[in-house]
Amino acid sequence: WQRQKSKVKPEEYNAFYKEKFGDWQDPLAVIHTSAEGAVTYKAMLYIPAQTPYDFYTREYQKGLQLYSSGVLIMDKCADLLPDHFRFVKGVVDSADFSLNISREVLQHTRQLSVIAKALEKKIKAELLKMQKEEPEKYEKFWAAFGNQIKYGVVAEYGAHKEMLQDLLLFWSSTEKKLVTLDEYVSRMKEDQKVIYYAAGDTVDKIDKLPQLEALKDQGVEILYFREEVDEFVAQTLRSYKDKEFRSAMDGASDESAQEKAKEEADTHKDVFAFVKETLGDAVAEVKPSTRLKSHPVCLTAGEGLSFEMEKYFQLMQPDSSIKAQRILELNTEHPAFTALENAVTADPEKAKIYAKLLYDQALLIAGLPLDDPSGYTDLVCGLMK
Repeated sequence: WQRQKSKVKPEEYNAFYKEKFGDWQDPLAVIHTSAEGAVTYKAMLYIPAQTPYDFYTREYQKGLQLYSSGVLIMDKCADLLPDHFRFVKGVVDSADFSLNISREVLQHTRQLSVIAKALEKKIKAELLKMQKEEPEKYEKFWAAFGNQIKYGVVAEYGAHKEMLQDLLLFWSSTEKKLVTLDEYVSRMKEDQKVIYYAAGDTVDKIDKLPQLEALKDQGVEILYFREEVDEFVAQTLRSYKDKEFRSAMDGASDESAQEKAKEEADTHKDVFAFVKETLGDAVAEVKPSTRLKSHPVCLTAGEGLSFEMEKYFQLMQPDSSIKAQRILELNTEHPAFTALENAVTADPEKAKIYAKLLYDQALLIAGLPLDDPSGYTDLVCGLMK
C-alpha cells in the first residue's frame, strides 16, 4: 500500500489479499487510495468475492487493519467501516496516529472519523462503477452481500438510505433479471406515478399471483421482492426520485376500474354480504376485484402489515398474534362467482360451502396456512359426490 498504484500489478494485489486475509479466491475489486492535507493516509481496500462462513454470526468482527507509518496499531479497527460495508477487508496507514494511542482515545479522534467517511464514499463509488461497467461482477457481489446492503438501508431508522439506495437490485417482471431502482424509474410510463412491487418466496411463485394480472396486461413493470427484508426496505425508502413504492397487491389506481368495482358491489351486494356473514371475522371485508382476470378469487391485506411480513413475524415469534388484515376479493366475471350467486338464492347451504372453498383457495394462493386443512378436504370431496 506504500507503493504507487500504477506500479502494482493486479496479481500482486490478489496475492497480498489472499495471504493477508486468508481467502482462496481473488477479490472482486481493489480500492487503492491516498489523501494528504488535514488528514494524511494511505489505504488499500478489498471487496471479497464470497461471503465469509461466519459473516452472519456474532463471531464475525468487522474492521480494517490500522497502521501508523508501517507499524500495526490495531488489527481490526471497526470504526473505520460502517456496518453496511462491514464485508470490506483492507489496511489503512496514517502517520497522524500515535503508536501508543489507546483504543478508547482512538475511537474519539477526529482523524479516524474523517478517514472513515472518506473510505465509505470510496467504497460506494467503486461499487457503482462495478454496477455500471461490470454488471455480471456486480451481480456476483450482490449475491454475496446484497442482504447486508438492504439491512443497511433499514438500520438506524433509515439513516443511511440515501447512501445505499442506488446500490439496490431487485428482480424485474419485464426484464427478467435484477435491475436498479434507477433503471426501473427510467422505464416508467409517463402516467405511472408509483413503483410497483410484489412479495413472495420465489420469482416463479410471485409471477403466478393472480393479483398481478391487471398490471401485467397494462405492461407495467413490477419489482419482485424475494427476501424477508425487502418490504421493510421499501417502507424505509418510501420513495425513489419522487416515485412512491406501492404493493402491486393494492392494484392499479385506475379510476374507471374503481368505478366499475363500485357498480359491481351494488349489483351483487347480496352475494358479498352473504359471503361476509358466512366467513365472519375470518375476513375484514368481501368486495369485487379490480385486478383479477382469469382467476376467481384472491386475498389482499389492505394498508399496513402485508402477508409476507406476517409470515416473517410468525417465523420469528411462532406464538405471535400479529396478523395482516384479510380482504377477500371476488372476480364477478368468473364462472365460479356465477355459481356462487345462483347458489345463494337456490341452495344457501351449498353457497356456504362455495364461500368457504373460495376463501381457503385465496389463503393457499397467498401462501398462508389453512385454518382447517382436513375441513377443506372434506368440502372438496363433498362436492365430488
